[in-house]
Amino acid sequence: MINTNRIALIFLRERRRLRSSEVALIALAVLVGVVVGLLTLIQGGLAHGLQRLFYGSDVAQLSALDSIEPFRLLALPFGGLLIAGIALWAKRHRQSAPIDVVEANALHGGHIPARDSLLVSAQTIVSNGCGASVGLEAAYAQMGGGAASVAGSRLKLRRNDLRTMVGAGAGAAVGAAFGAPLTGAFYAFEIVIGAYTPAAIAPVAAACIAATLTIRAAGGAPYQISLPSAHAIVTVDYLLYAALGFACALVAVSLMQAVTSIENAARRLPIADFWRPVVGGALLIPIGLVTPQALSAGHGALHLDLSVPVGLGFLVGVFLLKLLASSITLGFGFRGGLFFASLFLGSLAGQIFALALSALPGAPQVDPVDAALVGMAAMAVSVVGGPMTMSMLVLESTHDFALASVALAAVLCASTLVRETFGFSFSTWRLHMRSETIRSARDVGWVRNLTAGRMMRRGVPTAGADISVAELRRRHPLGSTGRVVLTDDSGRYAGIVPTALAFAATTDPDARAGDIAIQREVALRPEQDVAAAMQAFEEWGADDLAVVDEEGRLLGLLSERHVRRRYAEELEKAQRELFGES
Repeated sequence: MINTNRIALIFLRERRRLRSSEVALIALAVLVGVVVGLLTLIQGGLAHGLQRLFYGSDVAQLSALDSIEPFRLLALPFGGLLIAGIALWAKRHRQSAPIDVVEANALHGGHIPARDSLLVSAQTIVSNGCGASVGLEAAYAQMGGGAASVAGSRLKLRRNDLRTMVGAGAGAAVGAAFGAPLTGAFYAFEIVIGAYTPAAIAPVAAACIAATLTIRAAGGAPYQISLPSAHAIVTVDYLLYAALGFACALVAVSLMQAVTSIENAARRLPIADFWRPVVGGALLIPIGLVTPQALSAGHGALHLDLSVPVGLGFLVGVFLLKLLASSITLGFGFRGGLFFASLFLGSLAGQIFALALSALPGAPQVDPVDAALVGMAAMAVSVVGGPMTMSMLVLESTHDFALASVALAAVLCASTLVRETFGFSFSTWRLHMRSETIRSARDVGWVRNLTAGRMMRRGVPTAGADISVAELRRRHPLGSTGRVVLTDDSGRYAGIVPTALAFAATTDPDARAGDIAIQREVALRPEQDVAAAMQAFEEWGADDLAVVDEEGRLLGLLSERHVRRRYAEELEKAQRELFGES
């Protein structure tokens, strides 16, 4: 017989240890890393299996094919039909859009429902498997972060520990996908956690290393790009690659805006939303007929174009078609990310840059392969974010420290220009289109949870707005309270009367209480967060504000002093958790 009580006690004891022991948290991160590595392997296998089913059993990399038989491209609208079916099923079983890892860590304290991760993963696998122009990294990161979130939620980890585990899971997935643990770790810090924190370093590193070793143990090869020869990096190279970084930033911003423009145009088409992915798949067919390099994520095409000499005109054509294909894919409702698509676009931009320079008489020359790698990092950081993430990807892919240093200079230029002119990565831009205001994964959820409804004081002294000042004085003698909140006959808020004002010598005792009330037209709603409340106090110059419901009925009273004290307390608590202090 299994002693269930004993098992429950063991579980509770281990859960308490996880909440109090850094070593236990690291051990959990290693376990998460192993699971995430296996999930990444399974997802990649499913997507590639679909590609072989649709495009032929001998297909290793779809984008590396010379051509595709036209009838096989019918997989694109068929995949759109599958995406539409999954979306319809999800719409009938849920009310809100799925939560991704960035949104979860920024707004929800790391909580991701398991069905959200399964939904995003399924749609991304189908999108990539049918040949749509997106990568699998979104599915990898979603399943990695989602698995970590489920495990951490079951073990009731503290808020900051759960956010760390979500970052570790997502970073481990990216590290496993590229066989690059440093890339995965910086992805976790820069994109999913939103900060470099001492408390998160060990768990994130442990998860990324565990996931990478799991993939290698299963036979997966690390993501490597062979350089024909090392080239000395001189001062002029930094200047040229900085220019390449700026150019990639401008292209990336245009790409993100193009996705939104096409999505808006697709919504205006006289067809039901269900059919939009099918139409999008049909629009991708002529692009696939021109060149398969514009389809799927672009892994095969990237390696092919780096290993085989190609002309400037060909590169420009593929670049423009890939931009168009990725915009159509996401704009018409396919699911996926632009992580690897941006890497491929960046490699094309770098080669175009190098060949264009070589055609200019007297212009400095750069190696096309080096330029492709720097362009990869610059374009990806402009779309995805994470300067160190992309620099580490170049380093771990090439093992060339000099090239990684110049890539870092380019990505810093690119990311600075994107922040100044646009202000969003692709994931936060999509959230912005849904009326969210977050610009990174930094934890702002506690701010939204600290609402006026939670901070307000109930049971405040009240009186009718129609009573006289003399009656108000009788009911609330001087010293009994600092203020009285007035309501009308139906209980709706009608203003605040400071008792000092009611007892002032210049106040007429026969006057109506509502006539001397202040803040009659301003009040807070219970769902307004602490930031909005502090802004309201500042804007209206008030010491106290009433909290009212949709009908204007009084719920409670909130003072500026209390709001600022609660904000300071929560901010200090968040800072302590950020640095791993109890």
